[in-house]
Amino acid sequence: MTPSDASGGAPSGASAGRWSSLDRPPLNAAALERALVADGGLWSSVEVVAATGSTNTDLAARAGQLPEGAVLVAEEQTAGRGRLDRSWVAPARSGLFFSVLLKPGDSVPQERWGWLTLLAGVAAATGLSRAAGVDTALKWPNDLLITVNGEERKTGGILAERVSDGVVVGIGLNVTLTEDELPVPEAGSLILAKAAVTDREPLLKAVLRSLERWYGDWRAAGGDPAASGLQEAYAADCVTLGRHVRADLPGGRTLTGTAEAVDADGRLVVRTAEDRHEAVGAGDVVHLRSVR
Repeated sequence: MTPSDASGGAPSGASAGRWSSLDRPPLNAAALERALVADGGLWSSVEVVAATGSTNTDLAARAGQLPEGAVLVAEEQTAGRGRLDRSWVAPARSGLFFSVLLKPGDSVPQERWGWLTLLAGVAAATGLSRAAGVDTALKWPNDLLITVNGEERKTGGILAERVSDGVVVGIGLNVTLTEDELPVPEAGSLILAKAAVTDREPLLKAVLRSLERWYGDWRAAGGDPAASGLQEAYAADCVTLGRHVRADLPGGRTLTGTAEAVDADGRLVVRTAEDRHEAVGAGDVVHLRSVR
């Protein structure tokens, strides 16, 4: 892996290749570290690489040697992963692709660590809404949605993976992808949603600062989603709630009904046509329609 240019600009004499797009300048690793790493803060290091397969895979491999708060950012991912082994690939410097290492330790029971995916969603939505000036909503359990031309589209995703003594949380966000570059018609990007800001550095700083705040509150509350305000915040931003949904569950089973709540374990509570309530902890959820 090759570190990105720390100066934030193209090398002297460069006029083509990966430095040629003035609309997609490289991230300034040194400036990010100065802004985010502070005594007593969560973030311990910020590393930016030009390209890698997956920031989650790389950070997980080094988790045992790194302190909590390590941040790894890639200008381009060639084998980015989402849930259910789906791929996440985008043009270089067109988005934010990064992973963070969190180690809640004994302060949070491990059965509550599953909330970190939802916490990252709340933090990202909060940070993006403030920094980019665009409404960002959540689709359970790990998608970030924006509105493009009146349509709900996915602009980001979150993947949390357990490591030996913590959790690696990866976040991918489409920032400047054009319609022609979208991998599927259902995808979106901040620029297509007419975001006020598409400069990746302030966006990344906003998301990481929001994540630091939410993680600190959650950890201080012993991981209690209600006491930390996380459960209420997630429900407020989650557009899955109130929708008629289909949940494709492990083992090939399908559940259809109305998504009514997110319970204390972070599971989606679905009321079926038979008026039964089932809690979905894993699976793929499809929004079918709003319930009037």
